[in-house]
Amino acid sequence: MTATPPPLAADLEAGLRRLRLSAIRALAPELLLTATTQRWKPEELLRVFIEAEIASRDLSNVRGRMKVASFPVTKSLEEFDVTASSVPRPTFDYLASLEWVRAKENLCLVGPAGTGKSHLLVALGHHAVEDGHRVRYFTATELVETLYRALADNSVGKVITQILKSDLILIDEIGFAPMDPTGAELFFRLVAAAYERRSLGIGSHWPFEEWGKFLPEHTTAVSLLDRLLHHSVIVVTDGESFRMKEARAKGGRPTLDKN
Repeated sequence: MTATPPPLAADLEAGLRRLRLSAIRALAPELLLTATTQRWKPEELLRVFIEAEIASRDLSNVRGRMKVASFPVTKSLEEFDVTASSVPRPTFDYLASLEWVRAKENLCLVGPAGTGKSHLLVALGHHAVEDGHRVRYFTATELVETLYRALADNSVGKVITQILKSDLILIDEIGFAPMDPTGAELFFRLVAAAYERRSLGIGSHWPFEEWGKFLPEHTTAVSLLDRLLHHSVIVVTDGESFRMKEARAKGGRPTLDKN
């Protein structure tokens, strides 16, 4: 029969609570009993306590960064079928290494709907969070709306500064909705502010030469692309929509989707 560990002394409980060592406080009664019965060396017990606290804080930090990132769904790189996609394996491996984030390079994913852009973008974001990076996700519409609200109270600069606290800023669905001149200017301000300071990951179904179709001015499109494509990994996806193929395989009717 397993002995029930005695509770911690009140002063130890209070001290661990004050120092915010929650993992050690939770594990201490059982570990102290185990250490006594198995005759652990003091440094062995201390090592277990430290490792448990570090693991707990790492997990808490990841959860916090995931919440701030505001991903629309959970996606992983393991779920991304590289062999069925048009992304070359060496390119995928480089993206998965996150060296481009550390080098403050951009990632530009461009291609037809359903060819894996959004999946890869979000999965890389999750991977970056788990690796310790700060990430923020927006659709282009959400980003412009956020900056528009800041424009109303003259806080655009502060909002952009706040967004740039992230190591990686993901902007999906660029071009899904046209931008008016003010929206395009606000979007450009963020891209210009991030240039060579933070990594941007973008997804769009519009080829670069056609960005003038959803941006109101040709000069805005040129200036925007100049900053996005410099120091950038460009991936052009193609092929049949994964969602169309999946729907047919299930015997259902394909639905039109935008990503």
